[in-house]
Amino acid sequence: MKQSNHFFATCSKGVEDLVQKELEQLDITDTKIHTGGVAFSGEVADAYKVCLWSRVASRILLQLKEFTIESDDDLYSAIISIDWSEHFSEDNTLAIDCFSSHSIVNNSHFATLRVKDAIVDQFVQNTEQRPSIDRESPDIRINVYLSDKQCLVYLDLSGDALHKRGYRQSAGSAPLRETLAASMLYRAKWNNFYEQALPFYDPMCGSGTLLIEAAMMAANIAPGLLRKKFGFFNWKPFAQDKAESDRWHAALQDAEEKKQTGLAAAPVISGSDNSEQLVGIARTNIKAAGLESVIKVFLQDASKDITPYTEKQGLIVTNPPYGKRIGQVQLLRTLYHRFGLQLKKNFDGWTAVIITSEQELAKSIGLRAFRKNTLFNGALKSVLYQYKIDSRRPGRADDAATEIEGDDKADGKESDVKAAAHSPGQQTSEHALMFANRLKKNYKHLKKWARKNNVSCYRVYDADIPQYAVAIDKYEHWVHVQEYQAPKTIDKQKAFLRINDVIDVVADILETKQQNVVLKVRKKQEGSSQYQKQDKKEYTTTVTENGLKFIINMYDYIDTGLFLDHRATRSLVKKLAKDRSFLNLFAYTGSVTVYAAAGGAASTTTVDMSNTYLNWAQENMELNGYTGNVYTESRHKFIREDCLKWLKQAIDENQKYQLIFVDPPTFSNSKKMDTSLDINRDHAALLSGCLALLEDDGQIIFSTNAKSFKFDESLRDDCFIKEITAQTTTEDFRRKPLHRCWCLTKQEAALEKCR
Repeated sequence: MKQSNHFFATCSKGVEDLVQKELEQLDITDTKIHTGGVAFSGEVADAYKVCLWSRVASRILLQLKEFTIESDDDLYSAIISIDWSEHFSEDNTLAIDCFSSHSIVNNSHFATLRVKDAIVDQFVQNTEQRPSIDRESPDIRINVYLSDKQCLVYLDLSGDALHKRGYRQSAGSAPLRETLAASMLYRAKWNNFYEQALPFYDPMCGSGTLLIEAAMMAANIAPGLLRKKFGFFNWKPFAQDKAESDRWHAALQDAEEKKQTGLAAAPVISGSDNSEQLVGIARTNIKAAGLESVIKVFLQDASKDITPYTEKQGLIVTNPPYGKRIGQVQLLRTLYHRFGLQLKKNFDGWTAVIITSEQELAKSIGLRAFRKNTLFNGALKSVLYQYKIDSRRPGRADDAATEIEGDDKADGKESDVKAAAHSPGQQTSEHALMFANRLKKNYKHLKKWARKNNVSCYRVYDADIPQYAVAIDKYEHWVHVQEYQAPKTIDKQKAFLRINDVIDVVADILETKQQNVVLKVRKKQEGSSQYQKQDKKEYTTTVTENGLKFIINMYDYIDTGLFLDHRATRSLVKKLAKDRSFLNLFAYTGSVTVYAAAGGAASTTTVDMSNTYLNWAQENMELNGYTGNVYTESRHKFIREDCLKWLKQAIDENQKYQLIFVDPPTFSNSKKMDTSLDINRDHAALLSGCLALLEDDGQIIFSTNAKSFKFDESLRDDCFIKEITAQTTTEDFRRKPLHRCWCLTKQEAALEKCR
């Protein structure tokens, strides 16, 4: 196979130049960069070397044919014209992937089937046998790329993607892909450090990927040396040609010799993690890579007192947790901030490099980046931030890196590091102590009250000290911390340091694990955004209240799905519900409906315009043994509709209910609604409509969280009204009630039942 061939090395977007440099280092000069890879020409032996030595490429593809098509029949004809018996036999297993942007043959799955049919038909015609399809671990992989201008057929010489080096025995929950780790090290110019025998350190090493890739790079170890299989092993020109096999084994022998020489000259490489389990996994992977003599890993928390493993000033590269959930991102600000303080305290003169997809987290580290590079962690766009640590140059966290496109310098030169904000000082320490003492005092009292009253979910703290404007709720073993958005007059750095004080102590004081603390920023919500989802990743758990079970979501929304301040209101509904028809309007997650059903309601009707919340309400009911369906008539009905629109329809149909619960949003202008809702403006009309649905002996329980709410006294002309805020406010909300509540009836005697 001495003739020149056309190849394509695929890679992640943004690192094509790194692949090109690797090819040049392998004496492959006929290259051309494309989006997502590099085309090159050479002998097949050159492609073998790239499979063995490329740290960044994902796959190495050999071009078999180039053509154009106008139909799927043209595709079939072009594929069947290739003599596939030259490449593999009917005894081999096969996988085919087509990627189509063709205007006519635009369905990639259909194109894959046509390619498969052409290959299989050729073998059947010639041998009366056919190769089998194996998507998981095939002998041969065929890739086809279709467009209107060009159709290309490739044989995958890699087999499994090249990031699978062969050393990873196990991993954590979000392992870093090996090719991305190598890209980070190239961008961080790790070679400039190891060539001077300077050390490498990863303080959040996880399963050890960055450590291993750094060691392999520094010791000149081929990344494919441990792999047991490549795609070309089953390719006929390799498998049946002893000369080709000899060339491959010679390349392996050369790589092995370079490894032994390189290991002897490797610099100090060390890592740490705060997880004993991950440290164990990292050591296992390091041993599998044969690098236990080069890499040292130990148990240490990057947010606390980390120190260098050597006196030399070297390179730190790490992949801190990203935290895509809303509650995680807020908590991770604290981790990044403390990590930045550790860098300035103990790593003066070092270069530090981190990767994150969250600009807010990069700002929290309190350093100014001299270089930033865009990288992709799968489909997730991330930025590599590079810092030169100089503890003599303090700065402000607001000066920290801001995201840019491409690989430009942050400020046109390698600027000095700006340290994190000034020390919080004695006054903040005193406030922190005040907060911790107040939280302890509240918890000691409320814990006894909760145990006595069989309450497992309750509020412990609500901005009791003005400097610590947070609400803290305990949901069994979870803690939900909501940071009230600070006014513009409050210094952002002071607010940030104070929330760190909260995170410091809340888990210990409230007797839970740090990973069970969720932090969110409670911003003023307007219109349809009031209850919108904040993240795409769901996380739910189940809690118990008064013997009933409820699903809560700690991460994906500002609220959890269970309003704790309405605990007593729900109990009142349960007491009133026996043998009565119940309506829950603006039902949210249906917790009040569950209480009504548990109280023996003859029927329940749950109305909300959100599919998400209506399904959640139905799940809460089913969790407690009460079944119903959105689409069928049953004892328990779930109706997705604009509540104001449904109310008019129900009045026209002369529907009647004996118990109605109404807890509307303060304001809503959702696109799903025919008109906006302002509870201060519209509550009289809303309650008049509810009265039209109410049986003569029934009750309406109306609640609102609206501040400065004034009840429309004209309603007293049509009904009897009694404010019941005090009796629906429980001990954990006594000092700062969140809602006001009223009972409305047509008969004065019916008010007595609301006691």
